[in-house]
Amino acid sequence: MTSPIEPIVGRYVRLSVDGTPHRIYFEEAGNGRPVVCLHTAGADTRQWRFVLNDPAFTQSHRFLAFDMPWHGKSLPPEGFETAEYLLTTQAYLATVLAFCDALGLDRPILAGCSMGGRIALQLAALHPERFSGFIAIEASDFQAAWYDIDWFHRPDAHGGEMGAALVSANIAPQAPQAERWNTQWMFMQSGPGVFRGDLSFYTRDDSLVARLGSIDTRRTPVHIMCGEYDMTCTPEDAKRTADAIDGATLVIMKELGHFPMSENPAAFRPYFEKALERMALHHGVLTDA
Repeated sequence: MTSPIEPIVGRYVRLSVDGTPHRIYFEEAGNGRPVVCLHTAGADTRQWRFVLNDPAFTQSHRFLAFDMPWHGKSLPPEGFETAEYLLTTQAYLATVLAFCDALGLDRPILAGCSMGGRIALQLAALHPERFSGFIAIEASDFQAAWYDIDWFHRPDAHGGEMGAALVSANIAPQAPQAERWNTQWMFMQSGPGVFRGDLSFYTRDDSLVARLGSIDTRRTPVHIMCGEYDMTCTPEDAKRTADAIDGATLVIMKELGHFPMSENPAAFRPYFEKALERMALHHGVLTDA
């Protein structure tokens, strides 16, 4: 980039999720086939900033990354002060679909990381007709928590710093120091109880397991990516999941952890480039058939 002004444009869109109005913040950049990018639990769209700033990517793709309700610049819904935030599969599905509807996106590619990768696989099973392909990053069928999620919302502990501590163990040792800390900073800024609410979905909803066999990769390709240093969604977890989806492809990313697009964007880039190429190749095959 030669200009000091980045090409990313941030805007808000109003939409309804299961009858509840939301004001959702999103960022976009580029032109071409739309790619909707989903952030991890407890974070926001800043995790995708390197992809949205990549001129080679944005030359042929329109990237859109949005903050889930309660995250980043997307405020909680009215009345949140009397509610407990616990993300559910149904609410997550409805939010992604409502965003695509509001933006008028015609069968975009869906790229999600961690809980975003989990919901990408749910959408591949339940709503494949709405998308042209799925890039599921650090995604697997299910993991029970190996930690106490209630530690992330206690009166005697700083939830954001506790979340960052968990995150630090899932970043590969090869990550540049600056991006390691930038990645952790997003979790330090997370709203009270938000990381816990996301992890409730991630560690307690096992409904995807029985749905994996219904995913038809002949219709919409599924490409799973996993960092070799991910201890939350391990390479073994990712392989188990890919093996359960007939036709799914899998790559284990060297020197990367659970937040690859954020923790080490240079190392992540060639893997993501290949993933986009896989989506384009499949689309070309379908078009010529």
